[in-house]
Amino acid sequence: MANTKTSMFLNIALILALLLVVSLAEGRKLAEESAPQCVSVSGVQEGDTCFDITKQFDLTTEFFNSINPNLNCDALFVGQWVCIAGTA
Repeated sequence: MANTKTSMFLNIALILALLLVVSLAEGRKLAEESAPQCVSVSGVQEGDTCFDITKQFDLTTEFFNSINPNLNCDALFVGQWVCIAGTA
């Protein structure tokens, strides 16, 4: 009886571990697919704003923000690299 309980417990633990591994793998796959990919960058010049950069490279604000998700447009600095082409 104890051997059967141990075997059942190990089977359940194995199934849960397998589900966890599959879940983690799928999560990474989704994160990779949704991450923006930058193809080309430009350095910020003195006086540049995000609006100036979008107009210079003929980008929509939405697209520019999607390929620069962590960019703080209120704190741009000279020489900072911003993505100007890629996939969102």
